Amino acid sequence: MSVDGQHHNIVAIEAIHCPIPAPALPLPQSYTLIQHQWTSQSDLAPRIKDATIIITTTIALTAKELSPEVTPHLRLVVVMATGTDCVDKDAARARGIPVCNCPGTNVESVSEHAIGLYFATRRKIVQLHCATAAIPADPERDTDWKTTGSLHRRLRSKDGHAPVLCGRETLGVIGYGALGQRIAKVGAALGMKVLIAERKGEVERPRAGRTPFDQVLRQSTVVILCLPRTPETEGLISREELEGMHPQALLINVARGGIVDESALLEALRQGWISGAATDVFAREPAGRGDSPLLGVEAEGLNLVLTPHLAWLSEDTLVNLQDAVKWTIERWCAGETVNDVSG
Repeated sequence: MSVDGQHHNIVAIEAIHCPIPAPALPLPQSYTLIQHQWTSQSDLAPRIKDATIIITTTIALTAKELSPEVTPHLRLVVVMATGTDCVDKDAARARGIPVCNCPGTNVESVSEHAIGLYFATRRKIVQLHCATAAIPADPERDTDWKTTGSLHRRLRSKDGHAPVLCGRETLGVIGYGALGQRIAKVGAALGMKVLIAERKGEVERPRAGRTPFDQVLRQSTVVILCLPRTPETEGLISREELEGMHPQALLINVARGGIVDESALLEALRQGWISGAATDVFAREPAGRGDSPLLGVEAEGLNLVLTPHLAWLSEDTLVNLQDAVKWTIERWCAGETVNDVSG
């Protein structure tokens, strides 16, 4: 809790994602707001050493950064996002530092992006665009479409099946918070049969309306991940799970990197265990060559759609995030901690 008359040093370490709002603190409190568009690991400690409040989004605040030696004045961490896996919450809790997030701010944007990834993967839109627009290197040769008459084979799955329509899809939703509920609602509106997965390993007494985790993987032709990354969910989808999925299944991850074993996913696509995959998130971000097997040459030609962790981005989300961060800081300075996830 803040103390009347205290001057706060608010440090935003990655303002690249969203404009940082200026809070209106209760008098006589005051603040200085320092914004950094992006912060490298080498610059992190000196930038946050005088901070009383840190605003982050994806840049990690480990036990080292949260130690009294590095951040002696730190009183509050605000994560300008829903996911908080970038912050060592145990270390924060040990010092009595609240870690507050911005829940529900991007639900509509991410759910729409997830459905967009579904259509792009089922209909192989990126591959078809490249095949249609490609100009052969040989000036005497025309496009494949013109020379062959049809590219329908490129739209078919490895076993020759044409794409199914939404009314024949079974959507498995893994993670049933606000995002999962929204995706389930959109999937049902499209005519899909919707299965809500129970937590992995809980098979004896699934909750009402839930289907055992393994059964969801076996039956679903579309699986969308909507759950947070925690020690319990890291590697949730690995080789064993992928081998047990429906052969026509698409795996779509709009949750967090690290929940899916990326090497196993690459193998699943190459071996045809599943029909396709799309991900907006990676185990290492920002991702470049060498950071993920999904970005390597072995992934070329697969039914794989990749986006750079931008499912959240929309005008509404930006407004929601700014309002949430501003409200969180103002309420904390007034003596009320909101959306504290530090436990």
